[in-house]
Amino acid sequence: MLKVGKLDSDLLKKIVFEKITYKRPEVLTRPGIGEDCAVVDFGDYDCVMSTDPITAAVSEIGRLAIHITCNDIASNGVEPLGIMLAVMLPEGTTEEDVKTIMGHAGETAEELGVEIIGGHTEVTPAVNTPVIVSTAIGRAKKGDSQNASEMKPGDFILMTKFAGIEGSGILALDFEEELRNVCSQEEILEAQQLLSQVSVVREGVIAGKIGTAGMHDITEGGVLGAVWEMCEISRNGAELWLDKVPVKDITKKICNRFQINYLRLISSGCMLIIVTPEKRPLLEEALVQAGIAVSCIGVIKERAFGVMLNSENDLQPIAPPEADELYKVVK
Repeated sequence: MLKVGKLDSDLLKKIVFEKITYKRPEVLTRPGIGEDCAVVDFGDYDCVMSTDPITAAVSEIGRLAIHITCNDIASNGVEPLGIMLAVMLPEGTTEEDVKTIMGHAGETAEELGVEIIGGHTEVTPAVNTPVIVSTAIGRAKKGDSQNASEMKPGDFILMTKFAGIEGSGILALDFEEELRNVCSQEEILEAQQLLSQVSVVREGVIAGKIGTAGMHDITEGGVLGAVWEMCEISRNGAELWLDKVPVKDITKKICNRFQINYLRLISSGCMLIIVTPEKRPLLEEALVQAGIAVSCIGVIKERAFGVMLNSENDLQPIAPPEADELYKVVK
């Protein structure tokens, strides 16, 4: 029996990627561990595409469905322009439920300047909670899309905002009553409001204009999973500095309550940006001026070094991502 959550990397290679054998010359970026987007040659432009499901959230599923794939497009340094939604709803869903979900989706799309250009909506006994699969597209001038293959030893690892943003918000909304035993109402509200910060489109576009050695929005698998995946793509090692990873006290409090690791918790809203030493000051200044919190949390190393977490000068290997910590709570 497979575990809940994303397939682990080895299994994904073995039973998914190896079965994809036919290739077209127009496809520039293909499926791979940690690859957020496909890139297709459209002549003078590259078409950048990404698809993702929302399965673990309920309260804000309409908003998150827009953010999750727009974030993927932004991780290539590209502004998203269109999105399609496949909405599967359980039996018992009401018209008001659909109105709420699509109202949230429409509001979020307008905020990001992306148009909902199609999709599908149905009620089906195949699901017992709402499931939305979103597919976003963006357009870049040929060759301008960012790619993690540019990473090299000596580059710095920057991270925007705070670890566990999305996971904290989801848990605070869907398990509010349970959290009242350990959190004040103000703390719960603070955590819930973190879901208003789950977009990385602004920082992705800013970083894309300056130039990076690769970006990755931090989703399932959290900070550790994202770092490992980027190193897997680029065939590099990394040293991640635990004491430099920014995290809010309320996130730590929620994670302690549910006995989960914030470093492995879904963190949409945080962008991992690999940048050369020369461009680091310019990029950090641009993000700060835009009001986006940014921290330097590590450095890229030679592959032989491994992908390591440095905690008080104790180096421990970072394991490949498995099922997100959120699934330990959301059954």
